[in-house]
Amino acid sequence: MDAPDKVICVLGMHRSGTSCLTGSLQAAGLQLGKFHQWNPHNLRGNRENQDLVDLNDAVLAANDGAWDRPPRQVRWSEELTRRARELLAGYRDLPNLGFKDPRSLLVLDGWKQLLPQMQFIGIFRHPNAVAHSLVVRSGGEMSREQGLALWYQYNRRLLAEYRRQAFPVLCFDEPEAEFHAKLDQVSRELGLQPPVDGQRFYVDELRSAEDAGQPLPWKVRRLYRRLRRIAR
Repeated sequence: MDAPDKVICVLGMHRSGTSCLTGSLQAAGLQLGKFHQWNPHNLRGNRENQDLVDLNDAVLAANDGAWDRPPRQVRWSEELTRRARELLAGYRDLPNLGFKDPRSLLVLDGWKQLLPQMQFIGIFRHPNAVAHSLVVRSGGEMSREQGLALWYQYNRRLLAEYRRQAFPVLCFDEPEAEFHAKLDQVSRELGLQPPVDGQRFYVDELRSAEDAGQPLPWKVRRLYRRLRRIAR
């Protein structure tokens, strides 16, 4: 495969700290190629490569799905696979490449076939906080129930991937100091160099929503407990 030797994919649901995690890994030496440095819903940018997001959206659309309508099965056409190869080849001269888009959880098999050496790091957040953030971002067009259903769909895929082959998983609900300590450890495991405190990407203000404390459906509550058990 014509791509950087080290490719690290950040896995996690929307509004769950994936941007914070990716920005933190970038501060530790991970290359992102082209990425968004500003976003109305992320104070320091969502750190996403728009070409990659567009490709993931195209894969979902080709399977009658979307980020908020996860398809049951996903197949990559030859044309979409070719686009992915070209995208990766554009970064072949980088020492490493960061790979971040929550949609990747929905279309991951195609990326794994292209990049069997790809490394993963995951992150999750309390279901109520994610659902609340999605409702606010949508201007009320998405209900809390829809947000919780999406949280479940994405995070059950995260847990399933972890069970296939374990990788580091962080919890965005941790206090800032604990999150930094665990992030530093994972960064070193990935061959990156954690930054000094004054150069860190993450600050507590990046949390745009907190747990509202409302009761959760039993299967959502159970999945959250399982994720907490595998988290660093």
